[in-house]
Amino acid sequence: MTKINQIIVEREVPCTLRDGITLYANIYRPQASGNYPVLLTRLPYNKNLPDFSHRWIDPIRTVMQGYIVIVQDVRGRFASEGEFEPFAQEIKDGYDTVEWAASLPYSNGKVGMFGLSYYAFTQLYALVEQPSALKAIFPAMTGNIFKEPFGESGVLALASAETWMLDSVAPDYLKRKLSSEEYSAAIKELSNDLDQIEEWHNYMPIRELPAVTKHPVLQDIYRKYMDQEFNKRAVTQIYAKHTSDFMNIPAYHFAGWYDNFLSQTLMNYQQMREYNPNQKLIIGPWGHGMVGSDLGERSFGVNSSAQSIAGKEDLTSVHIQWFNHWLKEDNDTLQADEDPVKIFVMGINKWRSEKEWPLQRTVYTNYYFHSDGQANSKSGRLTTATPTDEPSDQFTHDPASPVPTHGGGTLFYNGRNVGPRDQRQIEVRDDVVVYTTPPLDESIEVTGSAKVILWASTDALDTDFTAKLVDVFPDGTAYNLADGIVRAKYQHGESVKNKIVCYEIELSPTSNVFLPGHSIRIDIASSDFPRYDVNPGTGKTTLDTLEMVKAAQKVFHQTEYPSHVILPVIPQ
Repeated sequence: MTKINQIIVEREVPCTLRDGITLYANIYRPQASGNYPVLLTRLPYNKNLPDFSHRWIDPIRTVMQGYIVIVQDVRGRFASEGEFEPFAQEIKDGYDTVEWAASLPYSNGKVGMFGLSYYAFTQLYALVEQPSALKAIFPAMTGNIFKEPFGESGVLALASAETWMLDSVAPDYLKRKLSSEEYSAAIKELSNDLDQIEEWHNYMPIRELPAVTKHPVLQDIYRKYMDQEFNKRAVTQIYAKHTSDFMNIPAYHFAGWYDNFLSQTLMNYQQMREYNPNQKLIIGPWGHGMVGSDLGERSFGVNSSAQSIAGKEDLTSVHIQWFNHWLKEDNDTLQADEDPVKIFVMGINKWRSEKEWPLQRTVYTNYYFHSDGQANSKSGRLTTATPTDEPSDQFTHDPASPVPTHGGGTLFYNGRNVGPRDQRQIEVRDDVVVYTTPPLDESIEVTGSAKVILWASTDALDTDFTAKLVDVFPDGTAYNLADGIVRAKYQHGESVKNKIVCYEIELSPTSNVFLPGHSIRIDIASSDFPRYDVNPGTGKTTLDTLEMVKAAQKVFHQTEYPSHVILPVIPQ
């Protein structure tokens, strides 16, 4: 390969789509003559900001390794023409852009795509029309194109949704719609509202959020966004295609144990592996776009960082190795016998390779809830013994005073409230019930997705139940590992008032070794706010209503109703 020691940077390069709209990109390419493969990323967050154009992978290093790097503003964002309609627009626009990139005079006709979050969505949507030039992708920390991006089992991921609209979408959207004088006033208002965004999360009804409604030009996109119109339009286009055709592509999936898109990223890996075995997966102790060694209130060691993975490679080099294999001739940078999955095991803080996900050697083990009826004052126990006749645990869910979010796989403004955090301040609340094993004599590894089987009742028309898996240290510190939520009406389809029913709560995947002296804990509540919208108990949602009722909740653990958690235990 010709040695590359100088690069050319071209700014605002036009790409005209089939409908006449022009999108604009920055192109980084070798000065040396020749034809090179293209690495393309498409984003709505401004290609000219280093935090988005350079933070994920280094385009300069990548060009020096013999690539053309293209960073493009999607339709209706920043320099690009058109109206921004998230998700749905990226199918045709992605196809057109890939084929345009392949046709550039210095391209060798092969294209790969990279990026995280929305600009990983643009990779997945680009697959749907099967551009022939697209040979491999590297989607990081992203959703599944068949799913709603800001929802979980029918529950709105409230803080994520409002943050994305106000912080990521609104500034440029307002700038494009308003005069310079109007925009100057509007951006001051918006900045002030972002400074108070935690308070805005409390505002109901959600559809009438003043931080949005004070800007009339935002109301239509906000309404469609909250009603999932854009996502539904995309899904309609996708279902018109054959999944086996467009999912058949090599992909390297990048995930974090505390990323809000973790479950959907793993879904992508499993789905695409059905159609193309050339899939890789890496999961680190990371949050959304946060790939350092420290997260929340914990540090996982220098070599947990994506800039020093196992002390051997960084994020840019991992990309280069992957694309070298698929986009270059005679460059076999991937070992044929290399395991496709790499995970970071918390607790022991070590990387490990695996042959599949989920792990085939998993032993799914039941740990049952027990108490004398006072689990909300820490008499709750968690053991492998089935319950007999025990009194139920009771608590009151007050939607006007919900259980606050404290860590987890969140997507809050500026990365706030993410990751592992000491849960003791949450667990002392009267509306949280807690079940804990005795201190362990031996290590127990839990890797995979746990599920809580919860027998419970409520006196409300509708309600939520949340579950959280916690690692309790010998000094009492209680770090959250995984969590989940279920809304009664979506699981049971009718009023559950005064009925004892079984709820299945899927917890987000994790990998953790509970060390000797530690305990395994499950927390049960009925809210996790503002991560999720609070259930008002009326059968409606706070999207449209202010009416709320308190709910009397009961958790059962007896022979007939054996509430328990199913843990994915890995034999030692």
